[in-house]
Amino acid sequence: IDHAYRLVSKRFDDLCNFVEDDKLFGEDTHLIYRHFATLYFIVICDKAESELGILDLIQVYVETLDKSFENVCELDIIFNQQKAGLILDQMITGGLVLETNSQEIVK
Repeated sequence: IDHAYRLVSKRFDDLCNFVEDDKLFGEDTHLIYRHFATLYFIVICDKAESELGILDLIQVYVETLDKSFENVCELDIIFNQQKAGLILDQMITGGLVLETNSQEIVK
């Protein structure tokens, strides 16, 4: 986790949101991330996954967190880990994306 954060936190904002590090992750794996204010959302997945699909999934997750916590920040996630995890579980179960409508997830 520390290495993944160091990889993305040093990158300039105008670079793409995809990182490949064959030494760390392996040949068939890449890192996809989004940076929102002080938060980094990082997904490490295999290359069979759609990069744009993962970026969209991160966007929906952040929008849902914003609706749940009213302008989410790192303290909201730290002190409400169970709720943040439940939101993610409602979106993804068993590696499959089940829901991407943030209004349905918040219900």
